[in-house]
Amino acid sequence: MDSALTTVGLPIALGIIMLGLGLSLSVRDFTRLLSMPWTIVLVLGCQILLLPVFCFGLVLVFVTHFDLSPLLAVGMMMMAASPGGTTASLYSYLFKGNVALNISLTAINSLTAMVTLPLVTGFSLGYFTDGGSIGLQTDKLVQVFAVILVPVAIGMLVRARLTSFAERMEKPVKLGSITVLVAVIVGALAAEWENLPQYIVSVGLMVLIFNVVSLVVGYWAPRVVGTRRPEAIASCMEIGLHNTTLSLTIAVTVLNSTEIAVPSAVYGVLMFFTAAIAGALLTRRDARDAEAEAATAGG
Repeated sequence: MDSALTTVGLPIALGIIMLGLGLSLSVRDFTRLLSMPWTIVLVLGCQILLLPVFCFGLVLVFVTHFDLSPLLAVGMMMMAASPGGTTASLYSYLFKGNVALNISLTAINSLTAMVTLPLVTGFSLGYFTDGGSIGLQTDKLVQVFAVILVPVAIGMLVRARLTSFAERMEKPVKLGSITVLVAVIVGALAAEWENLPQYIVSVGLMVLIFNVVSLVVGYWAPRVVGTRRPEAIASCMEIGLHNTTLSLTIAVTVLNSTEIAVPSAVYGVLMFFTAAIAGALLTRRDARDAEAEAATAGG
């Protein structure tokens, strides 16, 4: 579980992907976010408060009725408290979400996780086990920001200086991003193939429920208050795709527990598929809405 693929390969791959995303962004994409402060507050509220509370209730059900082990309960809570992952920006990009919103939310949530992740994990250790505490190490936080911000900044700089080149690279970058993502998924499955059945039996249903609820809340909470679809898609991916690399690393290297890392490992594989399904469904919904509007206009 604590493999080179998880701790080195995935961050490097995502860094390359973020470079490609930066090629499609400009400063104006971020200044437009100033016009949607309540959308950002709503999404962060769901991510930082609502879903961890839901996860706690879900964990209590599985502890009470399915004999979920205390360490798996802690791992589930730690995964729920981890910030959105950089992969969310890629999925948002592929399914026409607001990528700038994803990057901003990931950066803000990664900063708040320096406080919320230790609090939630410390509470979980005290509630489900004999107690304990955790501090999110500075180098882990720096790593998150480096993977997110540095390659994006480089890509944006290239776009600002070589706009036509950046526009020509948009399709190749998208294809390359998909290739990298598929390679990461296949590599993750291959690395954990022997352990995967045991992990799925232990926490598979619980992880699936939490993941689906996260995706649904992520999309519909902004839509209910009138947020545009690109921002709702960004929210869906941001809330549904967690930084499991971070929670895996903390579980294995800081807490020295592979069992605590199990929920993050299962979620880290499962979320690629559920997010792709969610994105495909939303794309079909967009196509149906566009056809209905065209028919209405034509009539």
